[in-house]
Amino acid sequence: MNTAAHDAAAIAERYIAAWNETDAARRTELIAAAWTADAHYVDPLAQASGREQIGALIGAVHQRYPGFRFNLFGKPEAHGDNLRFSWTLGPSGAEDLIQGTDFARLDAGKLQSVTGFLDKVPVGA
Repeated sequence: MNTAAHDAAAIAERYIAAWNETDAARRTELIAAAWTADAHYVDPLAQASGREQIGALIGAVHQRYPGFRFNLFGKPEAHGDNLRFSWTLGPSGAEDLIQGTDFARLDAGKLQSVTGFLDKVPVGA
């Protein structure tokens, strides 16, 4: 595995770990380690600016979908300061219900901006 591919996988894994963290204090630590201070997140349903808002958004997802887990889907890819990876979301131990693809812009290996696309969303989710 080349360095860019390894870095892409590691960055995507840290991103997913933050989204799966239910403890707010631990999630704050994970976000601080993986995101720049001026980070921005946007998808068709939400947007957040800065680490605090990103943490609150993740907390809201846990409230909306208790017991759901994110998992990487496929292989993350990096090109320069850009990262692309896909993920799934569903109840722990059950079939994934939601799928998406995120595009990230990096700054010194940290997430600076993430734009998420929802590839599969069941009605009423």
